[in-house]
Amino acid sequence: MWFDLGVTALAVVECMTSAASFASKQGVGLTGTVLLGAFGMLAASTLVVRRRWPLVPVAAALLTIPLQAGYLLLMVGLYTLGAYRPEGMARRFADRRPMSLLCAWAILETTVVSALTVGTQQADAVRRGVPIYALVIISVLAAVGITVAPTMLGLYIGARRRLWETLSERAEGLETELALLAEQATERARRARMEERTRIAREMHDVVAHRVSLLVVHAGALERVVHKDAQRAAESAKLMGDIGRQALDELRQILGVLRTVETDAVSGEVAAAVLAVPSSDGPGLADVPRLVDESRAAGLRVRLTVGGARRALSAETERTAYRVVQEALTNVLKHAAGAEAEVVVAYVPGGVALVVSNNCPVVGGGEGGRELPSGGNGLVGMRERVTALGGSFTAGETEAGGFRVEARMTVAAAPR
Repeated sequence: MWFDLGVTALAVVECMTSAASFASKQGVGLTGTVLLGAFGMLAASTLVVRRRWPLVPVAAALLTIPLQAGYLLLMVGLYTLGAYRPEGMARRFADRRPMSLLCAWAILETTVVSALTVGTQQADAVRRGVPIYALVIISVLAAVGITVAPTMLGLYIGARRRLWETLSERAEGLETELALLAEQATERARRARMEERTRIAREMHDVVAHRVSLLVVHAGALERVVHKDAQRAAESAKLMGDIGRQALDELRQILGVLRTVETDAVSGEVAAAVLAVPSSDGPGLADVPRLVDESRAAGLRVRLTVGGARRALSAETERTAYRVVQEALTNVLKHAAGAEAEVVVAYVPGGVALVVSNNCPVVGGGEGGRELPSGGNGLVGMRERVTALGGSFTAGETEAGGFRVEARMTVAAAPR
């Protein structure tokens, strides 16, 4: 603001003195001199609004040039017009032709005024030995210097300022985009952690629930026969040991693939836990007969039916199928003691279909014992496993009072 006021003050002094000098030379009297001086002061005062309306000072300068005044006003106005063009004017002046025409008009007007001034001073110039053409050349060069130089400087400063604004806006946009990407990455990491935590919980539930359920059943049987049938008690104890070792092996297999990845703290990264469930060491459909035998040893009457041509499936599909059968048989042991169960494994085109069902248990048909606890996550875990592979899962009571679990996985893999 103070800079603009200072420039305006200089332009006002220059316009007033030049206009008054022109008026005195023309002999218009005191009133004309005062009026022309006031006009020059008013024209120079337009520099106060040069940044908001840059065309106004240029127009005022072009009106004062015939009075042999307003040269400073013209220079500052042309510079401002090139450097501080409003948006609408910037689009209109984008091809530089209007600016070129305006600059040419200013050059022509300044040259004509200079030539007329030279004409009035021709006698003095000849008397001093200065050629007329030299005065004309000097006047043209002065006119070009007054108009072209400030215009080009203004255009350069304006282009540089707009480039800086564009780069700043682009940098702000990139910062916003990076912040959004960081938020998305954080959300994806959070979801990944939740998914991995859910996978770990499913694996732990399937292993612990089934094996511990078998251990509880055998422990109840051992408690009842330990004083009556020593051989059967020994068999039950041996089965409990085998089941415990199998549970430990499966737990060790799951926990063995959990590893903490430490990263360099200087780089700003954080530690992450990665679960890599093995693709080939886990149980599969080939282990279903052994699973059925374990359930039979626990007192569950179950029969197994396998249909269709055996085909290679992905390790994840086979492991999911095994876990579905395992959890379904565990639920029969927990909730339908004494019932008869049936496991059907059918290889269908592109996948495998599973059915685990049991009839309504006879009251008192089981071998007694306390009711096994249940967390209510078995069916949820089975559904999550199957649907994660794009399969279908249904479970519910039958009309006869039993329970039926069906799963179909159509995701097949390349032969192993």
